[in-house]
Order: sequence, then C-alpha cells, then structure tokens
Amino acid sequence: MAQHPTAANWASIGLLGLVWGGTFMVVSVALRDYGPLTVACARTTLGAMVLILLMRVMGRRWPTGDLRLWGYLAAIGLLSTALPFFLLSWGQQHVPSAFAGISMAALPLFVLPLAHVFADEPLTLRRTAGVIVGFIGAAVLIGPGVFAENGDMAAWGQLSCVGAALSYAVAAILTRRCPPIDPVVLSTITLVVGAVVLIPAMLTIEGVPGWAGQTSGLAILFLGLMPTALAALLRVQVIRSAGPVFMTLVNYQVPLWSMAFGALVLSEALPLRFFVALALILTGLALSQWGALMRMFGRG
Repeated sequence: MAQHPTAANWASIGLLGLVWGGTFMVVSVALRDYGPLTVACARTTLGAMVLILLMRVMGRRWPTGDLRLWGYLAAIGLLSTALPFFLLSWGQQHVPSAFAGISMAALPLFVLPLAHVFADEPLTLRRTAGVIVGFIGAAVLIGPGVFAENGDMAAWGQLSCVGAALSYAVAAILTRRCPPIDPVVLSTITLVVGAVVLIPAMLTIEGVPGWAGQTSGLAILFLGLMPTALAALLRVQVIRSAGPVFMTLVNYQVPLWSMAFGALVLSEALPLRFFVALALILTGLALSQWGALMRMFGRG
C-alpha cells in the first residue's frame, strides 16, 4: 500500500534536516574545549541513556539468544555510531563544518553500489549515472590537494569526513540484512555499542571530561540529546508512517543547513568548489532516486 506523507511527516522531516544540518556546527563548538573522542563518546553515551529510559517506559525488551542478531547489532553499532562519530569529530578539527555536512550528502551514493553487491538491489542505468555524477561531486569537494605527496592535516580531515559517510553506508546495508528487531531497540543497542567502544578509548586517551564552560558543555549535551536520541526516534517514526523513500528527503536538506550555519554562525569561508560539489552531489542523488521520488509523489 502506498504511504502518503502527512503534515506531521513533513514537519518531522523538516526538523530532522534542521537538527542534523546544525549538528556539524555544534560539533565544531564542542571541539573548542573537548577532544574528538570525548565529543563522540558524549553523543553515544547520552543518547544511549535516553533511549534505555525510553525502552523501559515503553516496555520494550532486550533481544536474547540469537547470536547472529547480536553479531549484526555489534557491527551496526560500531559502523553507525562509534566509528563515524569519531571520524567526523576528528575530521572537523581540520575542516569547516560545512565540508562535513556536504560530505554526508554523498551517503546514499555510497549505499547504492554496496546494495547492488550485498543487498540484491541492482544498479539501473539511471542509478549508475547518478552515482557517477555524485562521485564527481565528492571528488570536486575534496579537491586535488588531498592527493599531494605532503598533504596537510586538512586533507586528512576531508578523508575522515568522507570515511564517516562510507561507514554509515556500510551500516545501512547491514541494517537491511539484519534479522527482524524492534526499531527503537535497534537504535538503543547501536548507541550502547558505540558507548561501550568509545568510553574506554576516551578515558585512555583523553581522560575523564569535566565541565569546560557553558558554551562547550551545552554543545555536548545537545549532541547527545537532539541529533542522536531525539532524531533517532523521529527517524523511526517517519520511516514507519511515510516510508524510507520519504526519509531520503533529509539528505537534500542537511548540506544546505550545514553551509548556512557554518557561514552565518561560525563565519566559515565557503569556497566556490563547495557549491559546485553540492550541486553535483544533489544532482546525482536526484538521478539515482528519481523513480522512487516520482512514485512517492504519485507521478510514476
């Protein structure tokens, strides 16, 4: 049965785009006083605490017994929280927040070829063209400096952000192949896995964090509560009521908000290649999803 987005769905998708698009700015603020492991760990740990409480309120139970399921959950948690959260935090020490936001727009373009190989979702000619155009945009975004023999830390920061998008893409494929599980439980466990991985790493390398001041401290709290816990629940609600294709509309908003916040709040410079790259990536994304988007809006 076709799923028709409601006004609440549109409001939710707009809020998700705003929250996730602003996350990169907030990470940059938190990094002024905290290390990248601490920022990543705060996101997973605070988010996990909120969702564990929600599970108790909703009466949801932890899965038991299925080792195959737990293997998937461990891998998804590592690749959808611990690794990308750290890569983004580390990368944003060396690149503008706008760059990190634009790199996330390429996420669906990584998913498509992976789904072709591992999830039995063949690449059509249109999807292939979209992936190629999008990857050209990603290459423009990174720029030729990353391949220099003596590349600076900005080049490594760029690769770190793109690596986070690739990590999310692999996690998306694993999520599709994961045995059936309640979405709220899935979101909770992935954050718990991230916390289990990141807490000892943070304590060993950066130590026990303290309150570093109102601005950075509130940024840390925001990262754990809004783009991690609340957004995870909104995402589940949107996918259940309006479908996964509708959820992809967030991908078009996030880079726009990240550029706006970066320029207007953090006074980041936005070079021309950012705009060219964004246009190519969004064009590739639209090409690759054109059929599904037209069906969603009742035109195909």
